[in-house]
Amino acid sequence: MKTYLIEKYGDRSAVHAAEMPDPQPGPDDVLVEIHAASVNPLDFKIRDGAFKRILPYRLPLVLGNDLAGVVVRVGSAVTRFTVGDEVYARPDKDRIGTFAELIAVHQDDLAPKPAALTMAQAASLPLVALTSWQALVEKAQVRPGQKVLIHAGSGGVGTIALQLAGHLGAHVATTASAANADLVKELGAEVVIDYRTQDFEQVLDGYDVVLDTLGGETLEKSLRVLKPGGKVISIAGPPDADFARELGANPVLRQAMNALSLRTRRRARRRGVTYSFLFMKADGDQLRELTRLVDAEEIRPVVDRVFPFDQTREAMEYAEKGRAKAGKVVVAMR
Repeated sequence: MKTYLIEKYGDRSAVHAAEMPDPQPGPDDVLVEIHAASVNPLDFKIRDGAFKRILPYRLPLVLGNDLAGVVVRVGSAVTRFTVGDEVYARPDKDRIGTFAELIAVHQDDLAPKPAALTMAQAASLPLVALTSWQALVEKAQVRPGQKVLIHAGSGGVGTIALQLAGHLGAHVATTASAANADLVKELGAEVVIDYRTQDFEQVLDGYDVVLDTLGGETLEKSLRVLKPGGKVISIAGPPDADFARELGANPVLRQAMNALSLRTRRRARRRGVTYSFLFMKADGDQLRELTRLVDAEEIRPVVDRVFPFDQTREAMEYAEKGRAKAGKVVVAMR
């Protein structure tokens, strides 16, 4: 099968097309013919080697972290899917590789594709939708009437998190450019901060939850817009001990991760708030919940541009350079 992979960690020049053997599904696996996959910042970080100490991938490594496609074979123990089913998924972190024509995915990580969506639209959702669900529903447990700030509302995670927060009954604020103000309002933002001309820390106060997608100074400022007892959940800040435990990291690595987030957690404690890091996990059951929201038109995907499969490198470069105006960049195999 044709793939896009890396043979060593490096910059965008490390990604190239290559033929690889077709995957062989295990008893609980579903073999999926991939019709579309989307590009995520996680792809660049994995390519660069940013996670090589905590996610020791074996090279060569096929990149890509979410997909939509059609089931072409099922393992002997599979009970949830049959050949011909249209599905979408974020494969488990240890089994990535959606920039390819085929992939074997554990049945528990798959869900039926939302009926009304194209393959490209469906492929744009799994990673960002699961990230939003695990941040807002699992970790933050957002309740009606709470105030939620979502950074970068026109980004891949932001466009879905805005809609999910609104569905949960929250009062939602976001940061975005003036050019995307109308879009993020359509997606559920009641307060829009133009990050180019306004400092959100000077405008917002008393928030229950912040979903930080940017890290750095934005994370530090986010601690200061929370009310006592508030929560910052970050997908871009320093990892913490809980993440290390989820990974099953050894004591040395666990201590190292704990040290990385020590300053942020101390600052949070001084303000009476909490900080936690989120590295989303594959979960087909959660994806089924999100499918129901998509089918009910509570959540819709936002796709900026679709590239053909043979332009996967160009699609990654387009996304990495920030050329997308809003939403996700998708690669279509068929």
